[in-house]
Amino acid sequence: MKIITLAGTIGKDAVLRRTQAGEPILGFSVAVDDGYGENKSTMWFDIALWGKRGQSLEPHLKKGTKVTVSGEFGQRQHENKTYFTCRASDITIQGGGERREKPATDRHDSYGNDLAGAMNDYLPF
Repeated sequence: MKIITLAGTIGKDAVLRRTQAGEPILGFSVAVDDGYGENKSTMWFDIALWGKRGQSLEPHLKKGTKVTVSGEFGQRQHENKTYFTCRASDITIQGGGERREKPATDRHDSYGNDLAGAMNDYLPF
């Protein structure tokens, strides 16, 4: 088994599919840049995340989201092209993404801290 860890950007929104037995599979692609300036190149990896975790992450894995993915490395051939794959075992969503609007409610704790703003960065996983 070959394990790989990738840090990159999702190329398009994740798509949730199911096997004939009903098991969920989340699929998406990750672009990983290598080099700088004129020597910069981008490698694309097709990622598959099986099971309930993929199902719960689907709404959060959108185009442009920065992620780190670890899993089993593979490759496949199609029409004389080589595609790199990763059967993910671990996914971390990185910060620095699109900022969300604050909720309209104004909630503060007993020290005057803005709880609504703090909750904007909370993801339930």
